[in-house]
Amino acid sequence: MKILVLAKQVPDTRNVGKDAMKDDGTVNRAVLPAIFNPDDLCALEMALEAKDRLQNAKVYVLTMGPARAAEILRESLYRGADKGFLLTDRKFAGSDTLATSYAIAQATKQLNPDIIFCGLQAIDGDTAQVGPQIAEKLALPQITYAEKLIDIDNNTIVINRRLENGVETVKSLIPALITVCGSATACRIRNAKRVMIFKHARTDSEIKEEDNGNVALFKERPYLLIEEWSAEKVNADEKLLGLSGSPTKVKKINNVILTQKENKRLSHSNSDIEQLIVELLEAKII
Repeated sequence: MKILVLAKQVPDTRNVGKDAMKDDGTVNRAVLPAIFNPDDLCALEMALEAKDRLQNAKVYVLTMGPARAAEILRESLYRGADKGFLLTDRKFAGSDTLATSYAIAQATKQLNPDIIFCGLQAIDGDTAQVGPQIAEKLALPQITYAEKLIDIDNNTIVINRRLENGVETVKSLIPALITVCGSATACRIRNAKRVMIFKHARTDSEIKEEDNGNVALFKERPYLLIEEWSAEKVNADEKLLGLSGSPTKVKKINNVILTQKENKRLSHSNSDIEQLIVELLEAKII
C-alpha cells in the first residue's frame, strides 16, 4: 500500500512581530522561524502507525513550499518515512487555500496513493480547508478530525474522530483522505540509525547549490534524492496557481496589542464577585 502524508513547513506563530505581514497581505516568511506544522506531525505518526500494521506499505511525504521546506522532508525520513517530494515553484507564491489544494491535488495524482493523511490545519492560516478541498478535487471520501487509528487493511480504515461533545468511530473504504487533529498521538522521535542514513538526503537544487562533489553519492544511493517537482511537472494550469488563482484577498490587517490598563483586587465576599460579573457583562466580555 502507498501511504501519502501531506505536510507543511510553517512560520512559527509564537514569534510574530511587526514585520510578519507584507503590504500585499501575504505572510513574510523570511523573518519568521520555520517549523514542522504540529498537526502534520500527528498525521505523519498516524501514517507510520498504518505502515506498521500493513505488509509492504510505504510512506511518502509531500510538501509544497520554497527550497528550505525540504528540511521537514528530511525530518520525516528520520522518523520513518520512505521518500520525500518537494513541490516548489515561484508560480505557487501567494496561493490561498483554493490554489494550494489545486497544486497539491495535481501532485497527488502523480503519486496515486492508496490513502492520504494530512494535518487538520496549519498554524499559519488555521482554515482547515486544504485537506477537504483536496479530497473534493480527487473525488475521495474523507474523514476529518481524526484522533486515533483503530484498524486498517487493504480495503478499509477505521478511525476515531474527536468531536466537540465526544468521540465518533467512522469506517471508510480506501482510497480516502484523513485529516488528523492536534490531540492525536504525538509523532515518534527521530531514529538515530535513520538520521545517519538520511542526513545527506537532498533535493536537486540543494545538490547544485552545495556543489561539494557528492553527486556520485546520489547515483550510488538514489534513496537519498528528494524529488523536486515544478508546476509543469504536475501538469498544473498556471491560471489556477499563486495570486492569480487565489480568489481570497486580504483587504486590511490590524495589529492588535493587548495591554493591561488597570487591575482590581477583590475580596472573598459575594458582593464583590457579583459586582465583577456585572462589570464583565456590561463590557460584553462574558
